[in-house]
Amino acid sequence: MKRNPIGHRRALLGGLAAAGLGALLPAAARAQGAWPNRPVTLVCPWGAGGGTDATARIVAAILEKNLGQPFNVVNRVGGSGVIGHSAIATAPPDGYTIGMITVEITMMHHQGLTDLKPTSYTPLALMNVDPPGVQVNAGSPYKTIKALADAIKAAPAGRFKASGTGQGGIWHLGLIGWLQAMGLSPNHVQWVPSNGAAPAMQDLAAGGIDIVTCSVPEAKAMIDAGKAVSLAVMAPQRNPAFKDVPTLNETLGINYSVGAWRGIAAPRNLPDAIAARLTAELKKAYDSAEFQDFMRNRGFGTTWADPAGFTKFMADGDRAMGVAMTAAGLAKKS
Repeated sequence: MKRNPIGHRRALLGGLAAAGLGALLPAAARAQGAWPNRPVTLVCPWGAGGGTDATARIVAAILEKNLGQPFNVVNRVGGSGVIGHSAIATAPPDGYTIGMITVEITMMHHQGLTDLKPTSYTPLALMNVDPPGVQVNAGSPYKTIKALADAIKAAPAGRFKASGTGQGGIWHLGLIGWLQAMGLSPNHVQWVPSNGAAPAMQDLAAGGIDIVTCSVPEAKAMIDAGKAVSLAVMAPQRNPAFKDVPTLNETLGINYSVGAWRGIAAPRNLPDAIAARLTAELKKAYDSAEFQDFMRNRGFGTTWADPAGFTKFMADGDRAMGVAMTAAGLAKKS
């Protein structure tokens, strides 16, 4: 029986094409799944030198070392955190732009500053929680939290100025909670908005403001330089890294605490495989001696939650912040 040479040639070519396509498809799939195969941007919504920036940079350094691609921290500041958080949420969901989201994402939409909420992201990991401290200039006449509190109570509204973050940010809410616990109005101390703790501490050292409410670790550089002093911490217990700084409850009988947190997130609809890889790498980074030593040496708290735990943590915080900000008069009325 004779073969049809034309038909045989067509079948052979078709078979080769199919085989070639079959070889190409796995390669394409492998290429798509080979994250990361180029540099990754890690957006930080707050200024260089602050606690969020420091935490973002140590995480980026460990990811870069473990994954073999640059992880570049980019500070996108402004709008009381809106600009940076928006840059994370609106980036392509391809794993090449991630970011460090902060407690403000549970606060800003209550103020009408943005439509962004915790649900605007693919949550990857919670890594840090810290309470605020009360810092003054090293040359301040107020050497204890009681002396400062008494002076604030005796002064007319607006006499004292404070800073630490944007209007309505977590450190602002910390100040408001403290003032209200002392029986004062939320605006008894004038709030001066800033793009984070680092510029606020610089302003404090220069004498431009009287008080900074931010985490003690964020104030550490100015404290170590002899330009600032921390008088108290708004937490249930002292920070072991700053054991000489008392709590408000110890000194003023005020059982008030609040905290800032930081976690890593990506834009919504990040592919599951990339999200799982990122979370696994973040857990590896969190567990590393490098990360734990870095955070402990600076007095930063360490708290881990996986995507499911982080999602619940943010949802609970969002509800609590809505109640607190409404009580403080910071929430936008509908």
